[in-house]
Amino acid sequence: MDYAYLIPITMFISIAYVIKVVVDARTRRHLIGANGSDEMVRSIMAGEDLRQKHSSLRWGVILVSIAVGFGLIEAGGWQEITPGVVAVLAGATGLGNLAYYFLSRRIGAIA
Repeated sequence: MDYAYLIPITMFISIAYVIKVVVDARTRRHLIGANGSDEMVRSIMAGEDLRQKHSSLRWGVILVSIAVGFGLIEAGGWQEITPGVVAVLAGATGLGNLAYYFLSRRIGAIA
């Protein structure tokens, strides 16, 4: 594997993340500086915090399900990319999304 490709990919991802962080910080600053009611600002911040937690939960569930899919592929001894291998990964991703959906509904019912 040629590791020279990882440097530009990593740089692109880092720049995109920094831009996201800066835009989020500016949005918060403008929201707080808009002289809105404290309750409105608090509710918007709480909603944003909940969205971030759900995003982490979603990616965690999906990545675990994809890892299980790769484990199934390895256990099956498949070495080439075939429609069956792609189907296993697509199915694992779909199951991860469904698992996230049911978990988020359950968490929403509890909270």
